[in-house]
Amino acid sequence: MSFEEQERAKRRSDKIGAIEIRASHPSDAEGIAAMANLPGFRAGTLRLPFQSVEETRQWLEKSSPNSTGLVAVLEGRIVGNAGLNRLAGRRIHSGSIGMGVHDDFTGCGIGSALLAAIVDTADNWLAIKRLELTVYVDNAPAIKLYQKFGFETEGRLRAFGFRNGEYVDAFAMARLRL
Repeated sequence: MSFEEQERAKRRSDKIGAIEIRASHPSDAEGIAAMANLPGFRAGTLRLPFQSVEETRQWLEKSSPNSTGLVAVLEGRIVGNAGLNRLAGRRIHSGSIGMGVHDDFTGCGIGSALLAAIVDTADNWLAIKRLELTVYVDNAPAIKLYQKFGFETEGRLRAFGFRNGEYVDAFAMARLRL
């Protein structure tokens, strides 16, 4: 990250306060469901509208031992979440990630804080060599964030997801730790 980017990030974090990144737990279901039902958040994911709190709680409770779930908390409010799922068998060296940020807090450094925590966990605690993700081709801010952390586009997945009445392409991106 360049000096200018660091200074911008510092000014953003000063403006919004301290972001806490911590493990997610079932009691976060209400905050995560509220965030997941926002139109901007949902547009970047494969989630359906009208996700219930109970559905979210069940998803959190059934977390795999090979997954790491994180939330970003700002002044007691969940403003982002991310997950890392380690793959198995001959792909045990790989992990798949997904994340999202509350509509009102995009561009404030929350995505960077979450992704930094995921990358640190993968690199320094799980010895994961390959991190992979999919991102809709029209999600320029997310693509820029992933590139900042060393992710590269490996391919285009045509008609990857159905969103808002139409099929949308996605990029397959990955980051290899050499």
